[in-house]
Amino acid sequence: MASIMKFSSRGLFAAAAVSLAAASLASAAANMVPNYEVKLLMNPAVVLGSDFKLKSEVLSAFAMPTTVTKMSVQFLDDDAQTLYNAGWSPRIRNMEGESDYDLTYKKRYAVSGNDINGALTKANSEGFDANTSKYEAQIEWGYQKKTLSLSNDKTASGASGMDLPNVGDSRTILINNAPDKFNDWTSDNWGTTELKTSRIYGPVLAKRSTGIFSGVKLYVEVWPIKAASGSGIEYIVEASFKTDTSSDASTKQSQLMNLLQTKGWFLAQDSLKTQLIMERY
Repeated sequence: MASIMKFSSRGLFAAAAVSLAAASLASAAANMVPNYEVKLLMNPAVVLGSDFKLKSEVLSAFAMPTTVTKMSVQFLDDDAQTLYNAGWSPRIRNMEGESDYDLTYKKRYAVSGNDINGALTKANSEGFDANTSKYEAQIEWGYQKKTLSLSNDKTASGASGMDLPNVGDSRTILINNAPDKFNDWTSDNWGTTELKTSRIYGPVLAKRSTGIFSGVKLYVEVWPIKAASGSGIEYIVEASFKTDTSSDASTKQSQLMNLLQTKGWFLAQDSLKTQLIMERY
């Protein structure tokens, strides 16, 4: 009889463990659902005129006006780039015609090959799941490389003209608006502590042209970034559009790349604007 009781207890314990594990799996939140932003580079030596503006044939191909929207952009980090090396990029942007600064706290995850779900699962394990409401998940889909970015966007008043705040004011703005996940990433108040000793990377004054490609809004941006030598400017020309599905992103990415190749405008490299700014400023 004792042996029967012992067996029954073990059986009950095993059943309870299985039930608990099932409940844990059932309660685990699903991965975030991203949208997609395709980004392809254009050859600045071919598509820019001597005035470093887009040539008329480029504007015509995408039904773009000659007017552009200016935007000033800068990032904050310490000299050791502690935030960037942890995958975070706090950014301040001033868009022409707007009265507020755009603040973005972006966390990036590398996508290995085409394993988008793997990157989403990694983000999930670090607290970014389907219940995360204050961050937008996006797959940045380049020429060969894909990146998962999670962005928390806010605004701060005080924008005037195309100027950006000085380092002291930039620190204050980003510290005062810091979201919890950024601030407490590795320890309590990690993000704001790092921002207290940050400096400005940039600023960069870019210009955006807006048109249409394959039924979606297309942006072509011209970014003048300090050259690697430290003297002179390197122009980055990036065409981009957003879509909601992976299949649509894949189809339209191929279509846009084919068009750019046919025109002789394509630059077979991945866009690395943020990386270049962090390296050169």
